[in-house]
Amino acid sequence: MKMLETRWGKFIIEVVALAVIFTLVQYFITAGIFNQYHQITLTSMCINIILAVSLNLINGFTGQLSLGHAGFMAVGAYVSVVLTKFMGMPFIVGIIAGCLGAALAGFVIGVPTLRLKGDYLAIATLGFGEIIRVILQNIDYVGGPAGVVGIPKLTSWGWLFAGVVVTIFVIQNLINSSYGRAIISVREDEIASEVMGVNTTNYKVLAFVVGAFFAGFAGVLYAHYFYIIKPETFNFLKSFDVLVMVVLGGLGSTTGAVIAAVFVTLLTAVLQAFPAVRMIIYALILILIMIYRPQGLMGNKELSVKILGRIWSGKDGSFEDK
Repeated sequence: MKMLETRWGKFIIEVVALAVIFTLVQYFITAGIFNQYHQITLTSMCINIILAVSLNLINGFTGQLSLGHAGFMAVGAYVSVVLTKFMGMPFIVGIIAGCLGAALAGFVIGVPTLRLKGDYLAIATLGFGEIIRVILQNIDYVGGPAGVVGIPKLTSWGWLFAGVVVTIFVIQNLINSSYGRAIISVREDEIASEVMGVNTTNYKVLAFVVGAFFAGFAGVLYAHYFYIIKPETFNFLKSFDVLVMVVLGGLGSTTGAVIAAVFVTLLTAVLQAFPAVRMIIYALILILIMIYRPQGLMGNKELSVKILGRIWSGKDGSFEDK
């Protein structure tokens, strides 16, 4: 009974906190306190959180180095735009189709490639991401290299907030389930997992499909906020940006992925006029992290309501190890 009360208490605190965040930001937008620049930064931040958390499922929790996340984002963006702009479908239909299209692409790519390991897997996923981009460049129906312009702006703060919450909720619950334990076992020792009867390929494909699903969600939100998409937007550098967030936050930490996504987004906004400097800073951050804190900012630790309560009350708190 005490356990149930604790769970309900944590749930109520989380719901109240989310409601307060949503209401405050919505008020700032409605009252004009957040101008266009702030809203663009907020949108980019939410999209980057979805991308980082979903890639962390593949790279961090499953231990598979994927460099093709931008390709799944592109699939979600283009599928949704075809439905909403060209066919006049509702936005919710575009979201569902974009996510499922990206998940299908993740399955098609994941089945043959996830039998590979290490550098070979990274090269294969990078190649598939570039294949998706080149295919889109050669489809005249979606504008070819010029892309699609005049996309209806259907992405709102409500959709962005819901996207972040749903992504974190689904992935965290997956990790805390029996499937998640099997996924983590693949990262820790794939051979031992196979000996214990875990079908490692199936669980790697599962993580790949779920990660691609939410990358497609991020692509849908991106396309319907920034009016224009083109294949070059989803090149290798986009995948590299997301990889920086995952490594910076800590492989295997959802909290770390969120913190790193916020930090990198704000850094990008500050250095928007200096794109070359931004890439240099990215490279320096990676070098310094690898030298001084190879486990990332959070390692594989997570913040929780219980830990935050201890910190607030002045007691000695420690992060939860996942």
